[in-house]
Amino acid sequence: MLKLNKMTDYAVVVLGQMAREPGRVRTASALSDSTAIPLPTVSKLLKILAGTGLITSHRGANGGYSIGMTAEQVTVARIVQAIDGPIALTACVEDGDGGCEVSNSCPISGNWDRVNLAVRAALEEVTLADLLDPTEMFPLRPAVREGERSEAAAES
Repeated sequence: MLKLNKMTDYAVVVLGQMAREPGRVRTASALSDSTAIPLPTVSKLLKILAGTGLITSHRGANGGYSIGMTAEQVTVARIVQAIDGPIALTACVEDGDGGCEVSNSCPISGNWDRVNLAVRAALEEVTLADLLDPTEMFPLRPAVREGERSEAAAES
């Protein structure tokens, strides 16, 4: 199963909270309170996200962190890459961690790049705004009336 780690999930929650008011400076403590994510985890995430340029760190008495982008400008791919590094499904793909022990005799060596690019492209298409309001990404179909439901079932 392909699964994002918990830190990536938390990053989406924290960024989602921050994107509600772009430009507003918030402390790690305030973000921890508003998201119910433990303070040490939020602090670690904020440091990582600031290091990748997704958010900005502000020093001083009124310091904290802010996001200068709207939720529509932040892609899921960018969040995943900020937390997990390059999007790579196996060790033998471009930008993958480490090498593959059987690459010399592997019949598909290097061909995972196509799958990797497809996954990356899909994640580039989904924004933080889509995650915050999934009805935009998955609009509801019009309600089917009772009579129409039985007719559709009869046609099947």
